[in-house]
Amino acid sequence: MRPNSSRTFLALLFLAPLLAGCLERGQPTMVDSSGDDDAFCARSHAAGSPDYVNCRKDRDVQRANANSRADKRQRNLGEYMLNNPTRP
Repeated sequence: MRPNSSRTFLALLFLAPLLAGCLERGQPTMVDSSGDDDAFCARSHAAGSPDYVNCRKDRDVQRANANSRADKRQRNLGEYMLNNPTRP
């Protein structure tokens, strides 16, 4: 019984990292771009001023819109592929 259990253990040991990748679902991790936004807005506005705050808000809105457009394009592509299958 001992050799069989060691094979099972080794198989699980090698499969565990592969199965761990399956757990990553949903949204990818967010990249911290606040440093880039800070540098961009600090070039033209004093930190803490209303113009600086508006610049940071505008950058957030632009990023959210870009993510929304990318999600919509991906959904449209998926729907197109489902509705227009090709036959080999």
